[in-house]
Amino acid sequence: MFSTRVALKFVTYASIGALGTAAQFLTLYLVVRSGWSNAVTGTVMGGTVGAAVNYVLNRRITFKTRIRHLSTLPKFLAIASLGVVVSGLTMKALTDIVHLNYMIAQIGVSGVVLLLTFFLNSIWTFGTRSAIPDAGSTHV
Repeated sequence: MFSTRVALKFVTYASIGALGTAAQFLTLYLVVRSGWSNAVTGTVMGGTVGAAVNYVLNRRITFKTRIRHLSTLPKFLAIASLGVVVSGLTMKALTDIVHLNYMIAQIGVSGVVLLLTFFLNSIWTFGTRSAIPDAGSTHV
């Protein structure tokens, strides 16, 4: 079903997501530990830093695109926002209806959102014509 190229892109996308998450946690930690602000501000700042890391690295490394930021950035942010909504709704269903432990549920939620955002970013944000990204694609 999946080609080796798609699998490699997915692993790259997931690895960059892990770097973005690390940047988010590091920012949160530094903001709180330095006394600059509280945890709420730190997590918002961290989320922003993490999203920026994810966008820049996925644009350059995973999708290797030259499509203008004016086109790709709003799409990336829209998909990230959709991911947040899907996370919340899926977590609600798994914890309140299915009665799963929230940490177990989060594993499933994270997997669903990772797959969803990978394919949506592959198809829409970074302009590939199919769900199987072409490593050299630069078209709109």
